[in-house]
Amino acid sequence: MKLVPARRLAVRAVTAVSALALVASGLVVAGSAASAAPATATDKTETDTDSQWRVGGPRGSDLDGVLRLDDAGQVALDVVADGETVLSATRLGLRGSDGDLTTGLTLVDRQDRTVSDSYTMTTGKSARRSYVHQESVFTFADADGARLGVAVRVSDDGVAYRYLLDGAGAHRVDEESGAWEPATDGPAWMQRSYAVNYEAEWTTTTAAAGNGSGSVGYPVLFQQADRYVLVTEADLHGDYSGSHLTHTPGSLRYDVDLFEGRPVTSTGDLSTPWRVAIVGDLPAVVGSTLVDDLATPSELDRQDTDWIKPGRSSWSWLTDSSSPRDEARQRDFVDLAARNGWEYVLLDEGWDASWVPRTVRYAHTKGVDVIAWFHSRDLRTQEQRDEWLPRLKSWGVSGLKVDFMDTDSQEIHRWYDDVARDTARYELMINFHGSALPTGMQRTWPHIMSYESVRGMENGISPERSLIVPFTRNVTGSMDFTPVVFSRDNDKTSKAQQAAMSVVYESGWQHISDKPEGYADEPNAMPFLQNIPADWDEVRLLSGTPGQDAVLARRSGDRWFVGGMRAGSGDPLELPLAGLADGRRVLVDLLTDDGTNGSATVHTTLRTTASETLQVPTANNGGFVAVVCEPRNRESCLEPVVDRPAATIDVDPAEADVEPGSTVEVRATFAVPDRAVTRVAVTPDLPAGWEADHGTRTFARLAAGQTAEITWQVRVPADGAPGTFEVPVDVRYHHRGDRYTAASQATLWVTPPAVTGTQHVSDLHWAEESNGWGPVERDMSNGEAVAGDGNPITIAGSTYAKGVGMHAPGSLTAWLGGTCTTFRSVVGIDDEVAGAGSVQFHVYGDGVLLAETPVLTEADGGVPLDVDVTDVRRLRLAVSDGGDGKNSDHADWADARVGCGEG
Repeated sequence: MKLVPARRLAVRAVTAVSALALVASGLVVAGSAASAAPATATDKTETDTDSQWRVGGPRGSDLDGVLRLDDAGQVALDVVADGETVLSATRLGLRGSDGDLTTGLTLVDRQDRTVSDSYTMTTGKSARRSYVHQESVFTFADADGARLGVAVRVSDDGVAYRYLLDGAGAHRVDEESGAWEPATDGPAWMQRSYAVNYEAEWTTTTAAAGNGSGSVGYPVLFQQADRYVLVTEADLHGDYSGSHLTHTPGSLRYDVDLFEGRPVTSTGDLSTPWRVAIVGDLPAVVGSTLVDDLATPSELDRQDTDWIKPGRSSWSWLTDSSSPRDEARQRDFVDLAARNGWEYVLLDEGWDASWVPRTVRYAHTKGVDVIAWFHSRDLRTQEQRDEWLPRLKSWGVSGLKVDFMDTDSQEIHRWYDDVARDTARYELMINFHGSALPTGMQRTWPHIMSYESVRGMENGISPERSLIVPFTRNVTGSMDFTPVVFSRDNDKTSKAQQAAMSVVYESGWQHISDKPEGYADEPNAMPFLQNIPADWDEVRLLSGTPGQDAVLARRSGDRWFVGGMRAGSGDPLELPLAGLADGRRVLVDLLTDDGTNGSATVHTTLRTTASETLQVPTANNGGFVAVVCEPRNRESCLEPVVDRPAATIDVDPAEADVEPGSTVEVRATFAVPDRAVTRVAVTPDLPAGWEADHGTRTFARLAAGQTAEITWQVRVPADGAPGTFEVPVDVRYHHRGDRYTAASQATLWVTPPAVTGTQHVSDLHWAEESNGWGPVERDMSNGEAVAGDGNPITIAGSTYAKGVGMHAPGSLTAWLGGTCTTFRSVVGIDDEVAGAGSVQFHVYGDGVLLAETPVLTEADGGVPLDVDVTDVRRLRLAVSDGGDGKNSDHADWADARVGCGEG
């Protein structure tokens, strides 16, 4: 994978900021594949005056931007469609270290150019994009000569502006002036408040009424007669913060405000994010790619992006929240993905490093790739990323879901830039959850597969919200709504509507979020979910009303996938087939509700004509999915899941303790029970410094069910560090020309010396650890999310210098070596949670439960434990929640120590 040379990072500044320096000089300004034709300041239109300047749209566009300067020297921008103003951006300007550039301005220069580009996307509404924008850069000066650039772009689907500050020094923006004002009152759709993770509920309102809270998050959709205007921002990076709108009920003015009113700082030429108004009918708004068109071009070499793969993923957390901690249960979700042909499985919060590599190899054997969840706090610093990203890559993980950014600050947007660059370096895809709104970074960094930034399925179903977000949030970029859950919210959504969400909601990674049992109960839906892709060639909104209903079609190859959804009940939804096939005859596979209650789905296959409009009845809060294709000797538009060989590979020992300098026999057995395979190569992948008596073994052919068995004598370094090491065994093989892989591993614990004397557990080697919140802490309480942020261990007012701080559910495994006889500790809830928390403590020796407490609360104080651990090699200390969830479950193992022999 190659990053584009560093000069590409400046494309944003080159295409906009440098207008003050370069365009004014008459130089051609080009970014990436973009072309730019400069014009002179004398290029005027017949509508220009000394205080009003028109920026016309590209050929065929009915849009214009009209920049105005009033008598007070204040700048405004009108968005004009067919000669009528639909929206204005008023009182434009910046205040900060460059001065008060909001009033007393005069125009000193204007430069015009055409900006066009063609580019490809890995995610989004279509793979191939092209655009033509007309751009004018206006340079204003105040009485002291300070300059402000205002760049205005007009496309066939919107108008955008951004501010430009020139100069090599530091620029501080204290306040961004400017407000969006619809021309008239009318229906509007917006979130009920501005939330930094954009997970506020959505509501139908009017422009004047607003949301009643005063703060409004992007995007906002206004209806102006027969047109719609969606307001958002684009091309936001770490030289600025996110912004939002503020509104006073009764007015039409929506002011642009920086995050928490904090100043932003930048060194060198500054170009702010684009302030964007997408304008048109609903199909034009839904189909717009303006946010991506305005974004910085790709930072990756387009010839080296084969590792970036959109896809569908099984995900266990939503309907089986404890399962990410259970290796065996995660394999059920691997199997779910494999039998449905889905590309990924997501290991969410709770996975353990001790078994993730093994699970990845199991998944690869099934043809499934793995996504691993991360809390953003564990990737905030360069040191953390330098530790974790190569480790994940070595495990074979394909990408990350990073969660809980929960801010819109300039600092977090710098972090987005950094983490995007670092994950690209290791060819790891990424999904931002608990995140800011997408503003085009999926074009800049094509390995960004999705963002959450929506109140999705995790928060249950609101029928109105379900039918607002296709017209608002999903317009701006991929949306990880996590749809298709059959086993819950059945009073608010039908089974067919849940299936339809996988088409209506676009996401580069589409997390299909029910458990295996939920899908087993809905067999009619599964062929559709096996076929629906996650990458698209074209999108068309066939009909819809925000908050009420939508029929949306997406094309992949020669098939159209149509999702229909409605809130409440109503007449049948219409599915016009015209334009969804080239020929006169069409084939339609239709998944519908089974009547008025939507408790199951019905699969029907129809042969009809392309001129037909199907009337599809729906249940209350119901929907449908249709797959449309030309017959062409097909009986169905649905294709079967690719039949993958049922390979098995076992490695013995699966787990073992080994001493430094010892030799361990590793045996692998491989077979494909259901077919013959050829060109089989079986390879051990040894840790650095380890040696084996031989390497790869090959087999020209294995008959169906024939077993290949290979044994290696593996030498452990005598001077190696203790700890857990994986010894993977990888298999590559072929069947009928196709290449497949399989893998498994031996997990070997290189033991430290046996423990002698009296030792505190916090001073021992730990073979594994996991925790319900943050890391397990040595000699301090659990504290919060970051390592080392705990307090002195305190139970019922007594403070202990030594011990272990955990958060349920949590555990650690310490190596004793069989030389100890006693384990003692005082256990209880740490005082830092102030009366909350309930925890049960468990002590295991070599996998056998030796002792446990009842469920303890703070009222129980400190409870002494004295446990016989004679001959125990591995001591495992675990805490579980008290059956009421894990909140505040801060569990202390105070003064935890073992008594052992002298050697």
